[in-house]
Amino acid sequence: MAETENNKILEVKNLRTYFYTDDGVVKAVDGVSFDLKKGETLGIVGETGCGKSVTALSILRLIPEPMGKIVEGEIIFDGKDLLKLGQKELQNFRGNRISMIFQDPMTSLNPVYTVGNQVMESLVVHRKLSKEEARRGSLKLLEMVGIPEPKRRFASYPHEFSGGMRQRVMIAMAIANSPSVLIADEPTTALDVTIQAQILELMDELKSKTNSSIIIITHDLGVVAKYANRVMVMYAGKPIEFSNVDNIFYKPMHPYTIGLMKSITRLDEKNRKKLKPIEGLPPSLIDLPKGCIFRIRCKYAINQCKKEYPPLVEIEKDHRVSCYRAKEFMDGILERFGN
Repeated sequence: MAETENNKILEVKNLRTYFYTDDGVVKAVDGVSFDLKKGETLGIVGETGCGKSVTALSILRLIPEPMGKIVEGEIIFDGKDLLKLGQKELQNFRGNRISMIFQDPMTSLNPVYTVGNQVMESLVVHRKLSKEEARRGSLKLLEMVGIPEPKRRFASYPHEFSGGMRQRVMIAMAIANSPSVLIADEPTTALDVTIQAQILELMDELKSKTNSSIIIITHDLGVVAKYANRVMVMYAGKPIEFSNVDNIFYKPMHPYTIGLMKSITRLDEKNRKKLKPIEGLPPSLIDLPKGCIFRIRCKYAINQCKKEYPPLVEIEKDHRVSCYRAKEFMDGILERFGN
């Protein structure tokens, strides 16, 4: 079925979020555009510091001011630009229609309130339930996310929970009001592998039940491969490749994305090779190089890469790439996964 404009639940257009420091202006997010369709999972990937989390925080307008500022862009949700709303009107969307699972549940949960009270708060504020109604709703949520003995654990404090259990509480809080969009910022950071799988399966199951859309921010390409429908690859604050998950993994057209694919451990004998890290380091976001910001680490760079930043253009249907040599990768002139 062909996609239509009505499929889009969220549109981010030319988003720029800067931080003003004593050393200069940090262009943490610099021209990010993407859309999110109903019922899909969008993966946002890239190295630490590439702007993934700042993009998510910008959507909810949680950028710390006055140091941080959204200087340009549009965030269209339900026909409204969230960047133009007042704080009171924004509260109707934040935590209600759009929710976020933060990276570190220990610092996101309030240590002086019980887990149950923190889950109840969202139900009381947004759905105007009585305390007893909110309590019953909270117990159902804790049971839904797999908290054992929810009635007993309702009165527990965050420090009495394991990392995996705290993350489940964060998910319960995030889905309390059946949001249309759920943003998960590194939801499995610092969790062991078994718990990671449980948390991700839980999120996927909840998405199916509520038909919500998910933005999952991660550096784990295995997570993206299993759970995402489409992927946006970011580098130094900019989107550099955007397509469906199959294209990103099997037909990458940006040298940075290709480098990420080469860094994945393969267990099958046929494809088992020595891992090849991307040489060099990401540039300073205060002093970005002229032209393509990846060229200083790219063995495919040409003179044109030094002069002007390559625009994000559609090389083939639903596959956008910010690279002057992307078509050469598509046509097989340049090898993607060679030595």
